[in-house]
Formats: sequence, structure tokens, C-alpha cells
Amino acid sequence: MATCRVIFLFFSAFFLLYTSQLAIVYATDPTDGFVELPFNTSFYHIQKPYNLPVDQRYSFVDGVHKLWVYSTDNPLSRNSPTMPRTEIMIQGYIYSSGVWQFEGYGFVPNGTSGVCIVQVFGASLPHNTTLMLRVYNGSLTYFEQANVLVHSIYDRWFRVNVIHEVAASKLKVYIDGVFTFEAAGRGGNSHYFKCGVYSQVGDSYYMESRWKGIKVLKQM
Repeated sequence: MATCRVIFLFFSAFFLLYTSQLAIVYATDPTDGFVELPFNTSFYHIQKPYNLPVDQRYSFVDGVHKLWVYSTDNPLSRNSPTMPRTEIMIQGYIYSSGVWQFEGYGFVPNGTSGVCIVQVFGASLPHNTTLMLRVYNGSLTYFEQANVLVHSIYDRWFRVNVIHEVAASKLKVYIDGVFTFEAAGRGGNSHYFKCGVYSQVGDSYYMESRWKGIKVLKQM
């Protein structure tokens, strides 16, 4: 009887291991079922402090976008009440329906904190934006500091995928290909993606993020 139990436990363990390996092999990528759209300088522009030239807050070298801003910088326009920012605004794909996705590989250096690095812009009042991914003290958060999605993101490249299902009013966030968070939408008639650095409450003096492999995709 003991021998039968050992055999049963052995095969049970083997089955669990086998099925878990199958799950890994057949795990879907967040971009499956989406079509990559053209993306070049005609589809985006750089938002930066209004009194500075672009090259004082942005560079593009060897396929890497580097964006930085200081907490003492001016906003994007003279009369804007918003905080300082340097962001890639993807105005070439403003959408009001469908299922859309942003993909990019981000890098945040140690010390950058109190900053938004990804946005799905557009929402119903009193909100302005549907989704923000922020960095506080090395953790990636959904909006406020308490909503931690991933710890320890400083000084490493990480993959970000954000899927926005407009009709379903639903957003999904994947970090490094792993489903991490789902959030409800916030309404709004038009949306677009942004990435970079946008100062928030509790910001560090210097804020920087780097991006490569930026893609906009749509479910057809």
C-alpha cells in the first residue's frame, strides 16, 4: 500500500511539473492578435519646458530616447498650470474606439522619483488622464504611491505593455511580458499614449527615463 502511495505521489508531481512547463511554453505574448503600426518622427513630438530647446531635455542616440527634466523647470507652455515634463507625445495615433496597445522598453536611473513615465491620456472630468504609471523610490506604481505594481525597477531595462480596450473601458498592464494589473477606464472621447518624465507630487530634483523599441499596436 505504501508503495502504491509513493508511485501515486510521484506521478502526481510529474503531472504538475509537466503541465506547468506546458503553460510556460504556450504562454501568450501581450502583443498576440495585434498589428504593429508605423512609428517614426511624424507620429510623435517632444513636449518639454516651453523656454528650452528640445536638445536641452531630450536626446535620441543609438535607438534610445533619453528624456530628463528638473523639478524647477517651467511647464510645457507659459500659462500652463501643470508640472514640468519632457514626454514623447504620440499624437499620430489619437483614438476614440477599438483596442490599442503601447509597448516600450523603459529604463529609470536610481534617484528618479515622484514622476510619471507612461500615460494613456484623455479622460472624463474631473480626470485628465486614464492611466499613469509612476515611479516612487524605485517602485513602479499605478497612479499613487500606494498602488505598487513592481518593486526594484531602477537601473535595468524593463518591458512595458499597456492595452486599452475603449468600449470595455478596461486597461491591462504587462511588465516584462507578465500580466501585472487591470484597471477600469476613466471615460473620455479621445486618447493617446505618452512616455517620458512628468513631475508629480513628491518629485526628485532630477528626473530621467529612457525608452527604446517603442511600438503602437492595434487589434484589427
